[in-house]
Amino acid sequence: MRTRLLPLLIVLLAGVLLALGFPLAISMAAGEQQKVIVDRIDDSARFASLAQFVNTDGGGAGATVEDAERSATLDTELGRYYRLYGIHVGVFDRLGEPFATAPHSWHLPPAEADASLPGTALSQGGASALPEPTGSVHSRARPFQDAGEEARSAYDEALNGRRSPDPEQVWPWQTSRRLVVASPVIRDGDVIAVVVTDSPTGALRSRTLQKWLLVAVGEGAAMLLALGAALRLTGWVLRPVRVLDATTHDIATGRLKSRVAPTGGPPELRRLATSFNEMADNVESVLEQQRAFVADASHQLRNPLSALLLRIELLALELPEDNEEVASVRTEGQRLARVLDDLLGLALAEHTEADLTLTDIGALAQERLSSWRPLAEEKGVRLTGTCPAVTGWADPIALSSALDAVLDNAVKFTPADAAVDLTVEARPGEVVITVTDEGPGLTEEELGRIGDRFWRSNRHQNIHGSGLGLSITRALLEAGGGALEYRHHHPHGLSADLVIPRNRPANTAPLTGE
Repeated sequence: MRTRLLPLLIVLLAGVLLALGFPLAISMAAGEQQKVIVDRIDDSARFASLAQFVNTDGGGAGATVEDAERSATLDTELGRYYRLYGIHVGVFDRLGEPFATAPHSWHLPPAEADASLPGTALSQGGASALPEPTGSVHSRARPFQDAGEEARSAYDEALNGRRSPDPEQVWPWQTSRRLVVASPVIRDGDVIAVVVTDSPTGALRSRTLQKWLLVAVGEGAAMLLALGAALRLTGWVLRPVRVLDATTHDIATGRLKSRVAPTGGPPELRRLATSFNEMADNVESVLEQQRAFVADASHQLRNPLSALLLRIELLALELPEDNEEVASVRTEGQRLARVLDDLLGLALAEHTEADLTLTDIGALAQERLSSWRPLAEEKGVRLTGTCPAVTGWADPIALSSALDAVLDNAVKFTPADAAVDLTVEARPGEVVITVTDEGPGLTEEELGRIGDRFWRSNRHQNIHGSGLGLSITRALLEAGGGALEYRHHHPHGLSADLVIPRNRPANTAPLTGE
């Protein structure tokens, strides 16, 4: 469940972080650009204050020495500013003609409406229509360098007495973008010139990228913290579910005393754990009552059945020895006695805890093989075995009973001149006793029902038995943490595997968790 829940949480957390990170990154970029624009506005305002008192009408007869000095001061300031910051700056009159620029060859592109009018437009290598003021840093001896359409648009806007609008946002990947700011030069309420600055954006883009990297690092750290929190959260939520799943598996495999500790996790899961424990208590109580009833009923029925069998024997003394009715009643009575004995044995097997000890499985199997060999030889069945010394944790009495039941079935259904083979094999973590016969075998459907209580194959109804022997065997083995498994043996017959753990099981009681 965690593998399905975690990706969903990660996607949601990533979406939240991205939803917060993108606006923050955009805001940072806009803030950095606004700082640059404010600086350029301040610089333009300072240059506009210098140009306000400079005669921008040309160097005609009205020009004075003071005008020349002011123009030289403006040129000096523009040149120093360009050398220090690498920012193109210029003062342009109302016709777009440069009065003072840095670098000297920097010009506005010609206005589209005036491009065809002689004397007003600037062309590459062309001359200004107005006389150039004394001391101007502009030199027509150098080729012109157009400022770009953005500078022309900002200049046109400033001619109307307003500062140019803020440039569009510059992003780190826009290497060719520049920032243009234009401020009007106003004298006596009239716009006499415009100061235009054209700034490179390398430093701005670098600072923006650095801040974006910080945001990315912060987002990554936040994502790692969120991932850790998600792991803790899912662990906290799913831990009771895992415990509940494990306890359910324990109960399903027969350890009815397993319970869920109702601690940790959300309140809903704690309440579920409490309800589950109450249900398990009720189920265990019902099964305990059922086992007690079977044991008590079997025990109580044995006394009247024994008395009944005794009376049948006494009655048989008064009748001829070959009386079929008496023989039939005696047979059914004995069969009923065996069923009662097996019911009592099953109830005890399911109720009694296993007394596990470290047992030599090979020696025990060899001893049971020797005990069954005379009966097998009497039937003409060959009983062979390979029993190396292998140890495992088992209840010797219960394992002997289980092995007797399996050998009894194998010998009973194996025809004369056939063989029953027993092998003991050590495997990782377990010891397996395999009993193979050459009997008629079972179909797939019958193989799935083997071990069910009172079940017997329809083909074998004429063979004596109660149908409880393998149920008792399975209960005895499971009490010690083992198992009983049946499978086909080719070309015919069955193979029964009695599995015994090599290490002491944590839970050793049948149908309990102790």
